[in-house]
Amino acid sequence: MADGTFAALLLLVGLADMQSNFCTTASGCFERSEVTPRLYLSVGDIIKRRAKPGKEAYLRYDLSHKNGPFGHAVGFSVSSRKALWAGAGQTYLASSLDIPIKLELHAMTGLYSAGKGHDLGGLIAFRSGIDLIYETDGGVRYALSYDHRSHTGIYPDNPGVESIQFVISIPLS
Repeated sequence: MADGTFAALLLLVGLADMQSNFCTTASGCFERSEVTPRLYLSVGDIIKRRAKPGKEAYLRYDLSHKNGPFGHAVGFSVSSRKALWAGAGQTYLASSLDIPIKLELHAMTGLYSAGKGHDLGGLIAFRSGIDLIYETDGGVRYALSYDHRSHTGIYPDNPGVESIQFVISIPLS
């Protein structure tokens, strides 16, 4: 499932949500709305697929607005093998006000440097994933995150790499 499926799921679920809840407004499907910006910090493991196992730290900033159901984020990660990734993209939060459990999908486009880590075949790398979240009454979120990075076939070899991480996401206002 870690082959871009999360990015496709974000698009399909987000567009369905948009059609149901946003396109009926006077401002249209991509109506801009303000949301609480967040600092997203995670640490975890690069898990064995064809990659050598290692540790990774990931920092993401979720911007203070969204368009329709889609949030915007920028992120940066570094691995214990000096692999670097930096990018920007979209998030989609599936939640209910009644329960503290949430699900977030993300899909981001970025630049990747293998360092001494796993060679993804080129400079451009896409990152997509899913977070299972528990949100406290104060808005702090704790999550288990699983994501995939690859270049989706734009270079001849597309090995990809996955990571599983523990997340703390803090509201900034």
